[in-house]
This record gives sequence, structure tokens and C-alpha cells, in this order.
Amino acid sequence: MSIDLTRTASSTRRIPRRPQLSEDVAGSIRQQIVTGALQPGSFVRIDETAVALGVSATPVREALVALRGEGLVEQVPHRGYRVNELSAQDVDDIFWLQGIIAGTLAGRAAGVVDDEHLEQLTALNDGLRDAVARADTESVEYYEFEFHRLVNKIAGGMKLAWFLLGAVKYTPRLYATDARWGADAVRSHEQLIEAFGRRDVEAATDVMRRQFRKWDIR
Repeated sequence: MSIDLTRTASSTRRIPRRPQLSEDVAGSIRQQIVTGALQPGSFVRIDETAVALGVSATPVREALVALRGEGLVEQVPHRGYRVNELSAQDVDDIFWLQGIIAGTLAGRAAGVVDDEHLEQLTALNDGLRDAVARADTESVEYYEFEFHRLVNKIAGGMKLAWFLLGAVKYTPRLYATDARWGADAVRSHEQLIEAFGRRDVEAATDVMRRQFRKWDIR
């Protein structure tokens, strides 16, 4: 299933003032890059970005330095920061990495999951199903995140979960607006819960990895 990245990203919404603004600004710019809202070769203007996000120039400057370290932008003398190309292979690699880590965590969770966990996962998936039906993007993102966060918590692999979170930063959030993706996610979660109910480690691992393979970004 492909997700259309030509739609306008929602990552330009204004960011409330609070500590660690540079991380929030970096997240906003990063999403604009991975969704294609900021095209390769274009320049990120510090002053314009600061106005758009409702912050001062300082956190924008700090965010661009961080994104340069990630290879998403490069600094051009006397011109500012230019967006680097994120290739289809880069995106494929990101989803492959997420699938490997998430699948491993799901397999571990299958070995220790209990009935209370199954009830909690079912409730979260019910919330996701309702959010998809209502096209409530923020709720879709919330329930999807909480579902996987609980799976990772059950698995107990905090270091692996940390690496997974790092990879998720590069996932275009436009998936939350795709009704087909939402329906597939709900079904995938149902299959995962069923595998957990059987304490089937192999099936749980496979279901989770297949969910990430379905996130085909083109």
C-alpha cells in the first residue's frame, strides 16, 4: 500500500513555547523533509521558519545544526541550510529497520504477555478503529503510538525501544490521514493480539514485521 506524500504536511503547525524548543522545531522540520513538503535543494530560512512555528530564531538555528548532524540538511556558506535528498532506498531502509526492531520486541512480548495486557491492547485497538472511522488524525496518531508503546513495554526491551523511537522520527506522519492504512493497521493489531493470545512468538514477530512492510512510501 502506498501513501501519497504530495499532500500538505501538518508539521508546520505552530509550536507552543516551552523548554527544549529546538527538539520540537527539529521534529517539525524533519517531518517536512521526509514528507516532501521541503524539497531536496531548497533552503530552510531561519527567520521564515521561526515565524511559521511561532518561536525565536535561536531554536530554529539549533534545530538545523542537529539536522545537519543527521544528514538531512547541509550548511552552505553565506546561504544557509539546504535540504539533502532522502532517497527511496533511504526510506526503505528506515522501514526495514523499524520492522526488524519492532518484530523482535513483539516476539519477546508474546512470551510474557498476560490477560491484562491483552485487554489493554484490545482497548487501544478499539480506540484506533473508532479514530480511523472518524478520520480523527490526532487520535489515530495517539492510539497507534500507545499501542506500540505498550507492546514495547510488555517486551521489556528498553534499549531496543529507544532505537525504534529514533527510527520512527523519520516516519512520515501522513500515514495517519490515510484511511486504508488505518484499516490495515487495525487488522494487523487484531492479528497481533490473536498471536499474543496463543503466546505464539513466531507469529507475533511476523505480524509486526509485515505491518511495517505495508508502509510503502512512494
